[in-house]
Amino acid sequence: MRLLDLPNLSNKRLQALQKSGIHTPHDLLLLFPRRYIDKSVVKPISMLNEGAGAVTVIGKVVSKNVAGFKQKKRLEVIIQDKTGSLKAVFFKGWKYFITQFTENSWVALYGPVKKYGHYYSMAHPEVDAVESPEDVEKFENLVPIYPSNKHFSKAYISNAIIKNWVEVLLSGLDIPEFLPETILKRHNFQIRKDALNSMHQPASLKEAKRALERFKYEEFFLFELSMASIKNQRTERNRGKLLKPGKYTSAFFKEILPFTLTDGQKHALSDIRTDLQSGNQMNRLIQGDVGAGKTVVAIGAMLMAIDNGMQAALMAPTEILAEQHYQTIQQYIEPLGLNFRLLTGGQKTALRRDILTDIEGGNCNIVVGTHAIFQDKVRFHKLGLAVIDEQHRFGVKQRNDVLMKGDNPHLLVMSATPIPRSLAMTIYSDLDISVIKGLPAGRKPIKTAVRTDKERQKVYDFLEQSIKSGDQAYVVFPLIEESEAMDLKDATMGFEKLKRRFPDFSIALLHGRMKSEEKEAIMKRFADGDTQILVSTTVIEVGVDVPNASIMIIEHAERFGLSQLHQLRGRIGRGGKQSFCILMPDVKLSKTGRIRLKKMIDTNDGFEIAEADLKLRGPGDFLGTKQSGLPEFRFADIVEDRLLLEQSKNDAWNIIKKDPELELPEYKDLKKVFEPYFKERSEFFGVG
Repeated sequence: MRLLDLPNLSNKRLQALQKSGIHTPHDLLLLFPRRYIDKSVVKPISMLNEGAGAVTVIGKVVSKNVAGFKQKKRLEVIIQDKTGSLKAVFFKGWKYFITQFTENSWVALYGPVKKYGHYYSMAHPEVDAVESPEDVEKFENLVPIYPSNKHFSKAYISNAIIKNWVEVLLSGLDIPEFLPETILKRHNFQIRKDALNSMHQPASLKEAKRALERFKYEEFFLFELSMASIKNQRTERNRGKLLKPGKYTSAFFKEILPFTLTDGQKHALSDIRTDLQSGNQMNRLIQGDVGAGKTVVAIGAMLMAIDNGMQAALMAPTEILAEQHYQTIQQYIEPLGLNFRLLTGGQKTALRRDILTDIEGGNCNIVVGTHAIFQDKVRFHKLGLAVIDEQHRFGVKQRNDVLMKGDNPHLLVMSATPIPRSLAMTIYSDLDISVIKGLPAGRKPIKTAVRTDKERQKVYDFLEQSIKSGDQAYVVFPLIEESEAMDLKDATMGFEKLKRRFPDFSIALLHGRMKSEEKEAIMKRFADGDTQILVSTTVIEVGVDVPNASIMIIEHAERFGLSQLHQLRGRIGRGGKQSFCILMPDVKLSKTGRIRLKKMIDTNDGFEIAEADLKLRGPGDFLGTKQSGLPEFRFADIVEDRLLLEQSKNDAWNIIKKDPELELPEYKDLKKVFEPYFKERSEFFGVG
C-alpha cells in the first residue's frame, strides 16, 4: 500500500505530508496523537457551564454566516437542540469549515464552552456529522488528536482526515515485527501492529501509554545496537599487547611527580594498563570532576605508549585548552628528555612544516593540539595512543575520525563535565568508563554564596581585602559586549567599572574574540601574579590553572547552566587556600533560577550537580549545543525513560556479544531493519 492509495489525498496534501517528513505509510503511522479527548460526554445546551472543560453538544444547523472584513473574517454557525442554541466560531481556515455545515443537518461539536451575554459559544470546536440527536453511540471514549503544522493547515489536512487515513492504513497495511520474540516476552511488549493500534485507537490511556513504551524502547534499542556493533568492531582490531610500563613511566611517577596519586587516579591508570595489555584496542573514557587530576592520568597513559616505541597525541577542543595541556606536559615531561610539540590552526607556515616533519619522522613523541592534529596533512610515524579532552564537545563520528589516524591507535577520552548515567549510556555507549572521584590531597572544598546587587558593596569590600592579602580573583560575565536582546552586564562595561572601583589593582580583560597570542599573554600575566583581577567571559571555563586564584564572582549567575557554573567554579580552589565563589544573580530570579543557585551552594559534587542540571534543562541544553554528539530520539527521553534505556542497552549488547553479524534465524527480521537504520545514520556514527 502506498500513500497515493489514501482517500482524499490531493497533490497539495501529498506535498504537505512530504514537507512534514512523511514519505511512506509507515511514516504516517508513526505520527502519534499528541493527546486524546473523550467525546462521549454529551450535554444539552441548557446544561452547559463555562469553565467546566470540553464537552460534546449535538444540534441542528440553524444558520451559517461569514462576518467581519479582511483578516478579521470569521465563520459563525448557530446550532440548536430542544433546550437552547449555541454559536460555533471559526477564524482560521473558515473557507474549509463552511463546507462542513449544511442548514437543517445535525452536527456534533466538541470543545470548551464560553458564555457571551445570553448565549454560549465554542471557538474552533471539533466537528462531526451525525444522523440525529440520538446518534450518541458513534462517539468513542478516546479520540486521538494529531499534531498539526503550517503545511497541514494550508492543505486543509484536518484531524478527522488524518484519523481516517490512519484507520485505512491499520486495516490494509502489512506491519511486520522486527524485535526478537525473546525481547517481546521479556518486557511484555505488544507486537508492532497491535502497538500501533493501541497508539491510534486505545481503549484507555493506560493502553496508549504502554504501547508508547514499546516505541520508545525500540528507538533506544536500535541506537544501542549500533553502538554495540561499533564497539565490537573496534575491539576486534588487535593492537598487539603493549609491554609493562618502562623507564619513562617509572621515572615520571617515582621521581618527577611532586604528589601522591589519589585512589581514583590509581584505579584509572590500572584500567588503562589492563586495556593496553589485553591485545585489543582500548576505547576508554576517564570521567572526573573539575580538578580530579585527569591530565596526570593521561600523561601516564601517553608515557606507557612511548615506553613501547609509539607516539601519543592529545587533542583539545580549543587552542586555549591545548596550550594549557602543553604547558602542563612541559612542566612534567621536559626532565625526561622527550620531544613534544604544540600544533594549532593559527601557526605560521614554517613552524607548522617543522612540526609536521617531526611528527612524520618519529622525532616527536607527543603532539598536543586542537582538531588540527587529525587533519589529512598530519602523518604520524607510529601513533599508538590518541587522547581527546573535553569529550562532551565531540560525538561518535569525531572519535571514529581519530581512530582512522595511524594503525587504529588506542583511544583515551576525558571529560571534566560529569555526565549522568543516562547520558553516558547514549553518547558514551561505545566506550568503557573509569570514574575518578575525589580531589587531590590539600584541596579545600570551595565555599559558595549568593549575593544580590544590593550587597555589591560588601562583595567588593571582601574582594579588596582578599587581594590585599595576596589572593587573585576572576570576575565572570556572560557576554562580551552589550546586547539589546538581553539586558545583561557585559564584560567590557564591567571591566571599566572595576577599574574605576579598584584603581590601585592590576585588572585585565579576557574574552574569546581576542587573538590567540593576546589571550596567551593575558593568561600568562595572571598566572605569574602580575594581574590581580581577571575580568572574563566563559572562556576561562577551560582556561589556565592559577593556584593563587581563590575568589570568583559570577555576574548574572542565573543565566548559566548548573554544569557550566560548576566548571567555572573549578577554576579556583586549585591551591591550598580557602576559595570563595560568589554568585550575583539578576534581581528578577525565577523559581528555576533559585533552585539552580541553591544546588551550587549545597554541594561541590559535580556528579550530583550534573544530575540536577539534566533534570532542569534537558539533555540538549545540558551539553551546550547540538554539536555534542547526542542522538535525536523522536519518542524517547533519555532522562524520563532511563529504565527503558538501560533495558535496551543490556538487550542490544547481549545480542551483539552472542551474534555480532545478526546471522542467527531469530535475528533475521531485526537485521532487515537494523542495516538500513545504521546506513542512514552512518555519518552520525562516523562509519561507512
